[in-house]
Amino acid sequence: MKIKRFLKWSAAVIFAGVVVVTFVAYWVSTNDCDHRPTPSNPMKAITHCEYGGPEVLKVEEIEKPVPNDNQVLVKVRANSVNPLDLTIRGLWLLRPISGMRKPKDTRLGVDYAGTVEAVGKNVAQFKPGDEVFGGKNGAIAEYVCVLADRSVVLKPANMTFEQAAAVPVAAITALQGLRDKGKIQPGQKVLVNGASGGVGTFAVQIAKSFGTEVTGVCSTRNVDLVRSIGADHVIDYTKEDFTKTDQRYDLIYDLVGNHSFSERRRILNQNGICVMAGVGGAGWHDGIAIRLAGELNAYVRSRFVSQKFVAYIAQFNKQDMTLLADLMQSGKITPVIDRTYKLNETADALRYLEQGHARGKVVIKLEN
Repeated sequence: MKIKRFLKWSAAVIFAGVVVVTFVAYWVSTNDCDHRPTPSNPMKAITHCEYGGPEVLKVEEIEKPVPNDNQVLVKVRANSVNPLDLTIRGLWLLRPISGMRKPKDTRLGVDYAGTVEAVGKNVAQFKPGDEVFGGKNGAIAEYVCVLADRSVVLKPANMTFEQAAAVPVAAITALQGLRDKGKIQPGQKVLVNGASGGVGTFAVQIAKSFGTEVTGVCSTRNVDLVRSIGADHVIDYTKEDFTKTDQRYDLIYDLVGNHSFSERRRILNQNGICVMAGVGGAGWHDGIAIRLAGELNAYVRSRFVSQKFVAYIAQFNKQDMTLLADLMQSGKITPVIDRTYKLNETADALRYLEQGHARGKVVIKLEN
């Protein structure tokens, strides 16, 4: 009885401690918005001092960054938005990392393209005037400072700044999913579910660049688009369920997650791979919890069968960014841009993305 009483009180004390720590962490969490100094050399940037929807975004003047010895200062000409940017809503699951009450990081965006304005003394691979693109947190601004040996590369001459800015997050996600997780090989049959979205349009083109036979799945209004970017076959999901055909695939790249483990397994070859790269649309939407649970179920169950269901998180690196630049230069990849917005319309761009119907990428063009 004494042991039970001890365990009971210990559990109560631990629970109370967790509650107190969480409460304190919530109320003391803050950011630099309330004590940000007046910039001496200002630039415009998109910021968000609170959690919420696109309405919390604002154009603010902050201090223009200065490159250190190993950095490059880029005058940004264009950005693009990604589902990742919708973390501004502050999902509770992520708040222990991003900030309990207020976001620790008040900047927005990752993708950018622009012109090198200055370089640090240790930088030899870039010079002022070079046109570049890459990924950097807080990229939706007039300037960004980036490490020269990281995810920044020269922009292909045959691409506009808007096209180059559409590439980094979406294309590297598609590349690493197909190549590293999907083990894509020439001659394979590949199906891309969600072929008309930001990642999907790159996935179709990258899969084709590997010499595969590609089938894209999309809605009626996007059939011609998906065919135009190289898909050998296009399935209109409003008219046909791709899991109920006689076709079999070596690789499924699934950006929607709207079919069960058994349904997708049925159309995979014996040693086929399903790369689970998304659950449809952007942000939190109806049915997302069920789809996430379904993907977790598929991942676990596939441990016991020959077909594999895999998930991943893409990572920036210079080698893959260079490969993507080469694919664009050779014409094997052409970014698809749905709409273009101005810097002060970034909230509208994110609202449009969140609706889940964007065809390709949504781009921000800076008026420099």
